[in-house]
Amino acid sequence: MGKKLLKITSKLQDFIKDQKIFFVGTAAAEGRINVSPKGTDSFCIIDENKIVWLNLTGSGNETAAHLLKNDRMTIMFCAFEGNPLILRLYGNATIYHTRDKEFKNYATLFEENAGARQIIEMKVDLVQTSCGFGVPFMDYKEERSTLITWAEEKGKDGIEAYWEAKNTQSIDGFETKIMEG
Repeated sequence: MGKKLLKITSKLQDFIKDQKIFFVGTAAAEGRINVSPKGTDSFCIIDENKIVWLNLTGSGNETAAHLLKNDRMTIMFCAFEGNPLILRLYGNATIYHTRDKEFKNYATLFEENAGARQIIEMKVDLVQTSCGFGVPFMDYKEERSTLITWAEEKGKDGIEAYWEAKNTQSIDGFETKIMEG
């Protein structure tokens, strides 16, 4: 059954590395709560209490806006194959934009991606597992190439124009600061 831990154990790190998808949850003090699916090719464990993930350009930028208002974040992994398990990482996060030196330092941990928008660093203060008995089995087929192809076709200037048009504010009107600096 479920456990609460103060670190990401080596066994849980192995579990994370095997997952194909994770979910990120954030919220400001007011407005909507955001839960967003992410591909694991964008997730990196730094140590037992720190992770980073590469946030790719999308139709919204809720995570960035929320983290500027309230730095709490939850990340959830679910086992869709093998032994059942749900793993949640709780902590506080900092967002780094492409202009930040921390972004440049962490970017070396990931494959180059034309749609890279931000890198989020999270200090994990609680790790929680639960049974996952109700999570269905699902078969992984392959990664989608649509987002990567779209970003490559837009190019740097096109991506920045997209950020300006679609990523400067959350759906609740909170600033994301993507175009500052």
